[in-house]
Amino acid sequence: MLKPFKTMPTPRPWRLLRSQIAYKHKWYTLRRDEVELPNGHVVDDFFVSERPSGAYIFPVTEQNEVLFVRQYKHAAGKIFLELPAGSFFPQEEKAEDAATRELREETGAVLTQDLIPLARLYDNPAKDTSRIYAFLALNVRVEQSQALDVTEDIEVVRVPVDQVLDKVLNGEVCVSGSVALCFLALRHLQAV
Repeated sequence: MLKPFKTMPTPRPWRLLRSQIAYKHKWYTLRRDEVELPNGHVVDDFFVSERPSGAYIFPVTEQNEVLFVRQYKHAAGKIFLELPAGSFFPQEEKAEDAATRELREETGAVLTQDLIPLARLYDNPAKDTSRIYAFLALNVRVEQSQALDVTEDIEVVRVPVDQVLDKVLNGEVCVSGSVALCFLALRHLQAV
């Protein structure tokens, strides 16, 4: 005999009791919150990272190639193949402008038509305030040299659109924002 299905209660938000800044820097703030859970339990050391948002772009050239970037990421201690992307402060810059800027700086490419917004995602909503803004750019053209900052050493890698999915599925592209945007962009291109 089947057991009756028990419905679970709808999740409820936590109640913020107190919040204090544990560390503050322009690019990173660590906040220590004291929260009351819906079951009444109080957690006095729930840490939240406040970081800028990220603008990611899936740039397709007139030759039907996607411009990826290969670069070292210090926290992971590895070199990654990923889509052009960068941080920005939404109160200071529009996501579209940040994506366009990052494309130009990291690859030397410029837009020939408007960006296509594909998604606004949360990077890690359990512990992080950062959002990811994902865009598709069609018919981009490389017209200038890269404009890298002192921390960047970036190789531009051209990947034919029909090879992108394989690079994601075999783990060659494994940065979460890039993976998500690859799937979104390929789905969009398939529907067009």
